[in-house]
Amino acid sequence: MAHSHDVLDNTTLSRIPTHPHGHIDAADPVYTPYRTFSDAANLEEFTEETAAGEILKTVKSNVTGQLEDHILVTFTLNDPENPKNWSKAFKWYITMVVALTCFVVAFASAVITSDIEGVAKEFNVSEEVALLTITVFVIGFGLGPLVFAPWSELSGRRIVYAITLGLAVIFIIPGAVADNITTLIVTRAIDGIAFSAPMSLVGGTLADLWRNEERGVPMAAFSAAPFIGPAIGPLVGGFLSDAKGWRWLYWIQLILAGFVWILITFTVPETQASTILARRAAKLRKETGDERYTTEQSLDKRPFGERMQLFFLRPLQLLFLEPIVLFISLYMSVLYGLLYMFFVAYPIVYQEGKGYSASTTGLMFIPIAVGVLLSAACSPFVNNHYLKLVEKHGGKPPAEARLIPMMISCWAIPIGLFIFAWTSYPSLSWVGPCLGGFPVGFGFIFLYNSANNYLVDTYQHQAASALAAKTFIRSIWGASTVLFTIQMYHRLGYQWASTLLAFIGLACCAIPYVFYFKGAAIRKHSKYAYQDPDELADTKYQSGDDSV
Repeated sequence: MAHSHDVLDNTTLSRIPTHPHGHIDAADPVYTPYRTFSDAANLEEFTEETAAGEILKTVKSNVTGQLEDHILVTFTLNDPENPKNWSKAFKWYITMVVALTCFVVAFASAVITSDIEGVAKEFNVSEEVALLTITVFVIGFGLGPLVFAPWSELSGRRIVYAITLGLAVIFIIPGAVADNITTLIVTRAIDGIAFSAPMSLVGGTLADLWRNEERGVPMAAFSAAPFIGPAIGPLVGGFLSDAKGWRWLYWIQLILAGFVWILITFTVPETQASTILARRAAKLRKETGDERYTTEQSLDKRPFGERMQLFFLRPLQLLFLEPIVLFISLYMSVLYGLLYMFFVAYPIVYQEGKGYSASTTGLMFIPIAVGVLLSAACSPFVNNHYLKLVEKHGGKPPAEARLIPMMISCWAIPIGLFIFAWTSYPSLSWVGPCLGGFPVGFGFIFLYNSANNYLVDTYQHQAASALAAKTFIRSIWGASTVLFTIQMYHRLGYQWASTLLAFIGLACCAIPYVFYFKGAAIRKHSKYAYQDPDELADTKYQSGDDSV
């Protein structure tokens, strides 16, 4: 990534040599606090280690108009407080804790689908109204990151994890004991917003812990969690609701969420570099009495309101002005909507069509989970292939190299849907539609990872905004799909409703191919896309030798 290096007065200041860890790219472009900085910010202190643990910098004061000397606090060589230098065992522990947290959040979003009918009967409302408990939860997934992402960049990740998960745990309780549908819907909306924090922060936590070349396998572990949770949720929920009723679908959320809240609050330390260094700078100022010790974030004197405005507006600007963000977001929205439509479609096909119980219907989600796990297991091989492309391109592969797994796996989604569609006749065996879930689950991880990586590589300096835009539109669409799935399947029939989804998935397969061949040219004319100086001369990415 490109840094805006400061022009220093060499008669009074000197640059301390830095140590870039031997990365392919020393800077980790994701989830560092880009959007809180001015355009002239230099992020070396967060991404590199220095021999002296500091970088000298001259800044023009907004108050006096005079040049002032500052000492930017950095990590020292092999600094034990640098999360990237922590032991692999401890980093893996943190990785698994945050991945488990994401699993619990995804589980909570889906487990209640096992007994929507029970809620509707108890509160004497239609199933469409009862389904609002899913809709408002998923909408919260889209709204929460717009607040929690900037909050974590300003205050650190640990406090955001602790507060939001704590709120989520608290508001599960009134939902479990609710005596009317309004209380249930309101508490689910609050939980959706609160639970969105882990989903939006975990990627940043992994970027804090792992260097670029190490991150493939940990990221695969995290990526699987949001998709395994929705597959396991209906499975567990089916047996639980049959045995104990729909309220226990909320008590199980309370147990799991309380457990991960304890783990993440009391055993996971702060991992964000800017927060760790800000605390170190404060300690140095107190110990030495030298007020020059600071961080780049502290030097950003723009008003808080201006920075917050950038947080909220930039995702919308990218969404509506950048075709790459728009179409990748639309593709991910289709997939996310499909996932939540399955929660409604499976009970229609198996409970209405075949007369199965909720617990037996839950078993039909197992192939989706198996597909997700298998694709996650393949992620290290995909990562190794990408590292070969990195080496081939001299450490700077084009962003479109990230689309190769998407170009291959995109076909799995419509294939699975066609199988599900035309084997879902009530008279046929349960095996066909059940197995149709396997290719769908297998395709999810590759598509999800490729989309995220492509957006990050394309909008390195504004990656968080690009991902927030994707999350927002994806969650809104996912929330809305559950409201019309029942009507769609009843009006079109089991076969043609699923076939319609398959054709939509098939049409979306064109998206990665278009961007693979034309993405570089689009990025060249983009106002927001990251432009590597060495890549400007090459506006067309040739794929001939880069196939898997």
